[in-house]
Amino acid sequence: MERSGVKRRRWQFIVGGAGVASALVVVSFFLPLDHQLFSPTRTTSLRIVDRHGVLLREVLSEQEGRGRWSALEEISPHMVDAMIAGEDARSFLHPGVDLLAVLRAAWQNMKAHRIVSGGSTITMQVVRSVYPIPRTLFGKLREIWYALRLERMLAKRHILEQYLNRVTFGYQAVGVDAAATMYFGKPPSQLSIPESAFLAAIPNAPAHNDPYRRMERVRLRQRYILARMEQEGFITPDERRRAEDDPLVLTPRTASFKAPHFTTMILQQLSADERSQLREIRTTIDQNIHQNIQKSAELLVQAHLQRLRNHHVGNAALVVIDNTKHELLALVGSRDFFDTTAHTQVNGALALRQPGSAIKPFTYGVALINGMTASTLLADIPRSPNEHEVDFLPENYDRRYHGPVRLRVALACSYNVPAVRLVEQFGEELLLSTLHTAGIVSLNKPSAFYGVGLTLGNGEVTLLELSNAYSALACGGMYAPLEMVLDVHFVKRAAETPAVGKTQAWRFGGEVQRVFSPQVAFILTDILSDAQARAPAFGANSSLTLPFPCAAKTGTSKDYRDNWAIGYTPRYTVGVWVGNFDATPMKLVSGITGAAPLMRDMLLALHRTEHAPAAFERHPRLVEVKICPRSGMKPGRHCPGEVHELFLAGTEPRTVCEVHRAFRIDVQSGLLASHSTPRGRIPERVYECFPP
Repeated sequence: MERSGVKRRRWQFIVGGAGVASALVVVSFFLPLDHQLFSPTRTTSLRIVDRHGVLLREVLSEQEGRGRWSALEEISPHMVDAMIAGEDARSFLHPGVDLLAVLRAAWQNMKAHRIVSGGSTITMQVVRSVYPIPRTLFGKLREIWYALRLERMLAKRHILEQYLNRVTFGYQAVGVDAAATMYFGKPPSQLSIPESAFLAAIPNAPAHNDPYRRMERVRLRQRYILARMEQEGFITPDERRRAEDDPLVLTPRTASFKAPHFTTMILQQLSADERSQLREIRTTIDQNIHQNIQKSAELLVQAHLQRLRNHHVGNAALVVIDNTKHELLALVGSRDFFDTTAHTQVNGALALRQPGSAIKPFTYGVALINGMTASTLLADIPRSPNEHEVDFLPENYDRRYHGPVRLRVALACSYNVPAVRLVEQFGEELLLSTLHTAGIVSLNKPSAFYGVGLTLGNGEVTLLELSNAYSALACGGMYAPLEMVLDVHFVKRAAETPAVGKTQAWRFGGEVQRVFSPQVAFILTDILSDAQARAPAFGANSSLTLPFPCAAKTGTSKDYRDNWAIGYTPRYTVGVWVGNFDATPMKLVSGITGAAPLMRDMLLALHRTEHAPAAFERHPRLVEVKICPRSGMKPGRHCPGEVHELFLAGTEPRTVCEVHRAFRIDVQSGLLASHSTPRGRIPERVYECFPP
């Protein structure tokens, strides 16, 4: 009796335990899975596009793939039908596991003595794409368990949407959006029947079903899927036959990405967490097929470096700014980002280099706002013994002095001595403050560190900030930060509106502020576009001369290590740097011969599809008067001629030229002839008498 009671209790315990275990198993099927693991953020790659939506670069998702989450309504019904027919025809009938398919797969594996089929449903494949489950018997049971739980958590159509956005199509393309874009260059909503069946043929074995290497293998699988679509009633026999005969044309595969330095610069400003939340960044770069400013800039850089190859010129950088919108349209950081033999991944547009004379317009702007005019005489002469001793003794590029010169000529010809004298007069602190207002914040040392050499470019700046400072001159003296991103979109569709304030992170520079008055900015622009004024130094037909109004300035640093050229029209500003990233000097290449031709060609390319740009709009408070070309004063009867000059109203010269004076000198005695001397005997001659 005792033994039978023990036996009975043992069976009761076993049955009870089995019942509890069965209940726990059943309950476990209702346990929800981690919703976060099924979030679109994990499969959505970050797309950086140009202003027209052209893809520049795609950054892999957390699962190391390229893809954009598409709602089921955004995917062609043909694509949905093809995937169901090829992978799980009974997907809307089973509870997440197709028992018939599992048994069939087990029989096929036993016959082959290896795993040839998994019998996985679409739900099970979604599970496998989220969880790293090994391909073992226990792994298969776990996969089934998760699949049954997923069916309790999500509706069938949502599971199908998960699958279509997580399935891989080779070459790191995840989801039908990435596949449609990569193989056919179109959104998934526009996929045809043959295209849908073709794409559905790839996930079965992406490594083997490679359309670029094994087209016939993929076409064979495509015909199988078309047949299955016909069997399931998704298409008619005629549609199947036409689809089989359709000569599909694949989009050529490209390994590189566009605007590499620019997109890298954008990504460097994002944390890993921010990258995972964003699905698209629409930038200001212009890759429009009709003009393609970015591509034109890249090709011109390469062509000009080829022309300069015998002058030890290794690299160049170029930026294009839209002055009207304060937007960056193109950025080239080096000759070839993908060239692994040189330092070409250095972004020359952001590298700190000495700008040489390209700083000078701001020196002369300081002079104009402190009472000088474009006709003020400046001393381009050696220092006299009476002048204060200074440590810095500048000399001009041509190693000559040019005597008294008007401010217009001194700036246009880029003479060094007058520029240094101006900084000595007004102080380097005022110049440095003006440069900071113009957005040149790389000059972050005290003014005493640079000294008067600041006006000759002894401080290091970036091409991007200096070009934007010139853009301020084109905009009437008003500086504005440079926009590089138009809007951003988050992964979740509920928040796909442009992110308010998000673009602040991709603005280059500080706040909007005035550098010069519109009148001063126009006078500087007028000087920089005056071909006649710069002719003594650069010739009458230099690289700075264009067939439309254009203000331009070059710069060359010490020992020919850096060439600069920045030019602007009312619409565009183009900045160019030419040099070597290892700071080795070039062979006798100055800004006018190295950087200026590239700047000129870029400006010509920008305006080739438009009418000639209009002239710069002159401010109404500027007046134009005639002056003596040598003294800058009102022309007198002895002056050699007269030229027109611009002045702020009220600052125009009031006195008649006193520099040109007529004398009669007795050449024998060297004395002034007396009034009684007959005029015919000693003719009157005009001399220039400048003040000490």
